Amino acid sequence: MTTPRRSRTRSRVGPQSLTGGRTLDVDRLLDDPRTGIIVCCGSGGVGKTTTSAALALRAAERGRKVVVLTIDPARRLAQSMGIEVLDNTPRPVAGVGGGAGRGGSLDAMMLDMKRTFDEVVESQASPEKARQILDNPFYVALSSSFAGTQEYMAMEKLGQIHADAQRDGTYDLIVVDTPPSRSALDFLDAPERLSSFLDGRFIKLLLAPAKGPARMMTAGFGIVTNTLAKVLGAQVLRDMQTFVAAFDTLFGGFRQRAQKTFELLQADGTAFLVVAAPEPDALREAAYFVERLSEDEMPLAGLVVNRASPQPIGDVTAEGAMAAAQRLRKDDADSRTAGLLRLHADRVRMVERETLLRQRFEAAHPQVPTAVVPALAGDVHDLAGLRQVGALLAGERPT
Repeated sequence: MTTPRRSRTRSRVGPQSLTGGRTLDVDRLLDDPRTGIIVCCGSGGVGKTTTSAALALRAAERGRKVVVLTIDPARRLAQSMGIEVLDNTPRPVAGVGGGAGRGGSLDAMMLDMKRTFDEVVESQASPEKARQILDNPFYVALSSSFAGTQEYMAMEKLGQIHADAQRDGTYDLIVVDTPPSRSALDFLDAPERLSSFLDGRFIKLLLAPAKGPARMMTAGFGIVTNTLAKVLGAQVLRDMQTFVAAFDTLFGGFRQRAQKTFELLQADGTAFLVVAAPEPDALREAAYFVERLSEDEMPLAGLVVNRASPQPIGDVTAEGAMAAAQRLRKDDADSRTAGLLRLHADRVRMVERETLLRQRFEAAHPQVPTAVVPALAGDVHDLAGLRQVGALLAGERPT
């Protein structure tokens, strides 16, 4: 996808952190009226959904009109927000308090990949052609399970929500929980991949008309289609040809909308947050995200490191705790104390390892501000838990 390039700094900085890097000022990001879209991205299993929901809730309770879009199949967001069912329609979250005179609100929704694809077809085609496409078996398979469709439809839905919000004034902040893809930025790459497939030479070959210059390739084309019919089955090939013939007029619209949404993600009103865990693999993935966002000139707000080990109480070193444990006698009381000292030593070493990992990341990416969220004792399953995560994101001390 050809995208405009601009030479400018694309990250926001904050004060120094304890590890020497920059601290992400979450509240300043949420309160800034120029921030219209926050995209939480990262590899799977690092807490993107919880981070997205916590940011959305905190923004709403600080006076913003917020909608959060999740693509997480585990549906934890619905449970945390007290919504029985999340679907393709934004639904209000009860119990969100905007504070005196703040007037914030929060809606939540979950991407329905196929329904979003259907909406695109229905909006771009006549009723007759739309029905022809929607009933086609090849389209049903494409819209439900084709690689990259989920990421493409996440982009489509973001574009729809933003356009509706601009027109109707329904929201002033959209928080997006990106798909849990292993490849770093499938969310950005999928529109180009899908539109390239739909507009590719192979698809065009299936539609090659038997007239004009195409007559010269009729024999070769017949061999190709006969071979495909044997491999795929004649009915599958006919379904594919029928779908592409009906869909042909929509190709341009797909590319235009993908380009428009891509440019929206590059705009100053958008902020990307890379979410990671304090583990080597997760932080390597985070580094790749940061570098790729920089290459595509996406506005990076910072890094969120989730589930960090809490700082041990006191200033006893791991070595000191282990030495004390070895000096104790073997009776029951001393044995229990020695066990606690060893646990303290393990915790200190874990915190030191995680701190070293973050310092290495900060040394390689000094322009990226960071928020570190300590691990909670249990899972987040309600608004109170999300409020706690939001407070930790904003740098408040655990209560």
